[in-house]
Amino acid sequence: MKTNTVDIDIDELVALRRDIHANPEVAFDEHRTSELVAAKLQAWNIETHTGVGGTGVVGVVHGLRGKGRTIALRADMDALPMQEEGVPMHRSQRAGVFHGCGHDGHTAMLLGAARHFSGHRDFAGTVVLVFQPAEETGGGANAMLADDIETRFGYDEIYALHNAPHFPPGTFGVLDGAMLASCDEVVIDIHGVGGHGSAPEKTKDPVMAAAQLICALQTVVSRTIDPSATAVLSIGSVHAGSAPNVIPSHAALTGTLRAFDESVRAQMKSRIRTICEGIAMTSECAISVAFRNSSPATINHREQAQAAARVANDIFGAPSVLRDFAPLNGSEDFSEFLLRRPGAYALLGQGGVYCHHPEFDFNDEVLPLGVRFFVALALDRCAA
Repeated sequence: MKTNTVDIDIDELVALRRDIHANPEVAFDEHRTSELVAAKLQAWNIETHTGVGGTGVVGVVHGLRGKGRTIALRADMDALPMQEEGVPMHRSQRAGVFHGCGHDGHTAMLLGAARHFSGHRDFAGTVVLVFQPAEETGGGANAMLADDIETRFGYDEIYALHNAPHFPPGTFGVLDGAMLASCDEVVIDIHGVGGHGSAPEKTKDPVMAAAQLICALQTVVSRTIDPSATAVLSIGSVHAGSAPNVIPSHAALTGTLRAFDESVRAQMKSRIRTICEGIAMTSECAISVAFRNSSPATINHREQAQAAARVANDIFGAPSVLRDFAPLNGSEDFSEFLLRRPGAYALLGQGGVYCHHPEFDFNDEVLPLGVRFFVALALDRCAA
């Protein structure tokens, strides 16, 4: 299908995107967004399923030419729990909630594809439109999978497209194999014995234990993992105490652990536990460690990644389709879908500041490119 035949109302698409941006909702609270998505699908006479995995929405478009393959396209809908510092006319109307990762744009692009398919059903097969909640917490994909999305909608392959500020507008990127790292939140709780700062010998100091842990944990990557492997361990928060002359009884550390290889991921977890056990012994504090909100690495299937690149060549032009770049250390729970069905995760260049920056905004100029890619890819794979 030639890209210039895709039915896109750019004004409507931009208005939708900016409306979602102005009314952001965090994980599993995407009620307004889900209602907007469902209302649009229903208005376009698309079979609509709500409440999938909590606040997820699924649209189904059956081609008029009968039996063919079933291809799923996925967009994430949730925003971040952070304050927007940019000043667009459509800035967030909710304090402390912000579409700082471009999920408003992803949702708008998939709605754009839905609008096209609503009026152009002359194809064989079925397109499944997956609007996922709670990507940022890593729980939305598993919630939809637990709600039996695979067997209910019977898709053969699944694809997702994410904006990429580090690529210029009009470029497209997809890799065979690893695209994104795994991610585990590391939560460490330290329980000691509090007391007066003037009598530390009567305490079991969790602040001291926390300080030792922060330093010791830096050896997990530098002294445990093969230098040729890629791994990152970052401690992002430290909480302890409330007064300068009091040694508290509790301290807590949180961070993230990222890797591309499951054996490296397991090795890092084991080493973190061992370090916590050692510091617990020397500090005489009780230390527990937990790994939460985990997502495996996002690993593209080769055939599907190659198909995505082939389709993108016709839309972006071959020189603008990137096939050789470093995988990103960010993570995505789309990885959970790829563990169970073939598919691929691709990147749409948009320029600007990076995702999760307080002044981030999705680049509306690339919306039509995303719609055209989704439409062309679905038609290509339905017919494969």
